[in-house]
Amino acid sequence: MMLGSDVSSLTTTAKTAAAQGLSIVVPAYNEAAGLSALHQRLVALAKTLRARYGLSCEVVYVDDGSKDSTLAVARGLPADSLDVQVVSLSRNFGKEAALMAGLDHARRGAVLFMDGDGQHSPDLVERLVAHWIDDGYDVVYTAKANRDNESAARRFAVRGFYALINWGARQKIPEDAGDFRLLSPRAAAALRQLPERNRFFKGLASWIGFRQIRVDYEPAPRAHGVTTFNAGRLIGLSIEGLTSFSVAPLRFASLLGALLAFGAFLFGLSIVWEVWTTGKQVPGYPSLVVGLMTIGGVQLIMIGIVGEYIGKILSELKARPIYFVAEHTEKRADGTAAESTTTRTAAE
Repeated sequence: MMLGSDVSSLTTTAKTAAAQGLSIVVPAYNEAAGLSALHQRLVALAKTLRARYGLSCEVVYVDDGSKDSTLAVARGLPADSLDVQVVSLSRNFGKEAALMAGLDHARRGAVLFMDGDGQHSPDLVERLVAHWIDDGYDVVYTAKANRDNESAARRFAVRGFYALINWGARQKIPEDAGDFRLLSPRAAAALRQLPERNRFFKGLASWIGFRQIRVDYEPAPRAHGVTTFNAGRLIGLSIEGLTSFSVAPLRFASLLGALLAFGAFLFGLSIVWEVWTTGKQVPGYPSLVVGLMTIGGVQLIMIGIVGEYIGKILSELKARPIYFVAEHTEKRADGTAAESTTTRTAAE
């Protein structure tokens, strides 16, 4: 019985990459205002990649329960030089689920993930593809070149997050790496085989290994609207990522408990020493109250951390589908075998 998976047969070279093709996965939530402009840029990109590499492309738009006309706009996008799939989820399942839905429906070999808000420039995709086809990399990920436009508090929080999640990890997650990345056919196949429901895409894409390369870039301004990721939501996503991918919080809780116990031991020794040398007992009420409050607070923190992991275990045991597809349509670039289907499927 094999406990691993052999994906060596999906290795690509410059000669075989064109036959594999490229799927571009675009999760979209309330992106109606800028979707048409993004699609025009993807059409131009597809023409460039076909001319340079003979690479056939498709785009998979995943409507993650949008409340605006994103789905209607996506349905009307033309299949010009690339196939167009529109996958509409039954509700808003979150970006991680939308990325998985796009990966499940991608029909080409390599898979590229990019946001639908215009900040991930299609102009950079040609460089990512070159690293895959010309240089032989399996995972080409992008990262912010700098965070000069962010507050000092946010930069400190980001560094702290990566330091904590990489603490003791065998496979490190590159700092500032985003979801904008390209996976070769064998890397995409490996990612599909990871069964967990609580997914942290950045971590999983790093964990699978293979040859990886970083590409720094400056995110473009949003094409429309404002970001929905406020401080509270970012903190929630950080906790979700930490508890889904790393046991670092548990290790931190254990270390904190050990330090607290060691401090209490030293404090006890100091009391014994003072009684032994002076014969006077230290008044204990203030120190007792402070000690009890400290221990109680630390215990509550540890219980909360353990509770997060128990919640993840319960979620995995329930084995609910990550998403449901309410509608799936497809248009072929050659104008043949155009399909339009409405389905109710679940991804295991």
